[in-house]
Amino acid sequence: MPFLLNGISNFDAEELLELFEKNQTNPRVTLIDVREPYEYVEGHIPGVKLIPMGTIPEIVDTLNPDEEYVFICRSGRRSYSVAKYLQNLGFKKVHNFHGGMLSWFGPIERGEDESNRNL
Repeated sequence: MPFLLNGISNFDAEELLELFEKNQTNPRVTLIDVREPYEYVEGHIPGVKLIPMGTIPEIVDTLNPDEEYVFICRSGRRSYSVAKYLQNLGFKKVHNFHGGMLSWFGPIERGEDESNRNL
């Protein structure tokens, strides 16, 4: 069960892996990696979209405030900041991956994901 930290719901690695596996057959949550492209290509969760933290204000209008999002970064700090930023803009279903990729023990892909070619 995700825990709250300063009003933001946080998933640990075990909970995110469970969500990731369920999402493979029944996608209901969008996972977004907010690291820089060079970090992403070194290793990311398969199928997770890259939207670097610094570009969030530019693309916020393309995000649906009614959808559910989990934000991912290296340690959980940047992803927490993005979740808090969007929560302050009125997004209700935003979550942070507490511990970030440093704590991830699930599948990893290296290189660029096809869905990110237009970034």
